[in-house]
Amino acid sequence: MLVGFGTIAYFQQKGVTIAAERIMPELSLSQMQIGWIQWAFLLGYTPAQIVGGRLGQRFGARSTLAVAGAIAVAATLAMPLVPAVLTGGALFAALFLSQFTLGLAQAPLWPVSAGVVRVWLPARRWGLANGIQSMGAQLGAAIAPALIVVLTQAIGWQRALFWTALPALGLVLAWAWYARNTPSEHASVTGGELAELAAPEDLATTQSKSARTRVPLRDLTLLTASYTILNYVFFLLANWSFLYLIQERHFSVAQSGWLATLPPIGAGLGAGVGGWLLDALCRKCGIRWGSRLVPLLSLPTLSGLLIFAVYTSHPLAAVIAMAVCFGLVEVNEAAYWTATMRVAGANTMTAAGVLNTGGSLGGLIGIPIVAFLSGHGQWNATFLIGALCAALSAVAWLGVDAAEKG
Repeated sequence: MLVGFGTIAYFQQKGVTIAAERIMPELSLSQMQIGWIQWAFLLGYTPAQIVGGRLGQRFGARSTLAVAGAIAVAATLAMPLVPAVLTGGALFAALFLSQFTLGLAQAPLWPVSAGVVRVWLPARRWGLANGIQSMGAQLGAAIAPALIVVLTQAIGWQRALFWTALPALGLVLAWAWYARNTPSEHASVTGGELAELAAPEDLATTQSKSARTRVPLRDLTLLTASYTILNYVFFLLANWSFLYLIQERHFSVAQSGWLATLPPIGAGLGAGVGGWLLDALCRKCGIRWGSRLVPLLSLPTLSGLLIFAVYTSHPLAAVIAMAVCFGLVEVNEAAYWTATMRVAGANTMTAAGVLNTGGSLGGLIGIPIVAFLSGHGQWNATFLIGALCAALSAVAWLGVDAAEKG
């Protein structure tokens, strides 16, 4: 169910970006206004992360995700419906508000999910679980371009966004009915499974489910700073690949719809592999270096490939490089989230909210930069900034120690 929430969340976010090529002329919106509408999502999403985590700790994952999911469905449906009744400045304001509300509603998802993973799985599987959920999120991002392009061409962008918003309602209802806050509350969890979850972990290679309430601020600060910087690259590749392929690489809309699925497919594969690799390295090298090695190896490589992607003269090579780049970004998702879970202990949901606040700031700052530069034809500059961000985010990991402190 968490994988499903992640898949739908990214599908909800990417619909506006993919339909932007049709939305702009039909609603008389500029590319900069589309950028501001995307930015509105982060304006709601960013400051609500910590609050979302606190709500999850206070009311439990079951109620928090059910209520937030229902609000997200309503906000997503508003996007295709409001143009039927509003025009001009009022329409832009309504679209901005719908994305702002969607951001508020999705804010608890990842912090609360981290808390669910911590409670429901043994610590030796945290990396893989976080990687799988990120993989599901990117699956949604991969499906969105081609599906929305096909539906938009067949029935128009408003109906396309309306019908693709409805499956989320089914998941919200299923979660409200079936989910529980802890394994002990769920009738389907066996005594053997409860015993496995309660068993002490091997601290040489993994981590106990520490109940400590003090979070090492230095580690959390470095993780958050690194995640903030890296998410400029994430939002660049996630939100702007489709328009980049049309405007700079001169693919058709239909071609771009299919080719824009490659970066999130690469991201999904990277997320899954990164989670598995993280757990394996922690077993082999210990938590301290096992947690660091994935970002220290992948992020400098990402920096070099971003430079290659914009300077290669072959458009298809650029698409492949972008897919690999996105994969290298997502390889690190499990490392960031699992390290935060390890240092935060019982405060995982709140600490994860702090981490994702930083990640959202990367987009909040970066989206207007990319919108401005791309709107003036300076696509290469947007990717060169991303290369610098990837290198700097790797440096911060040298100071992160996810091993349990005494």
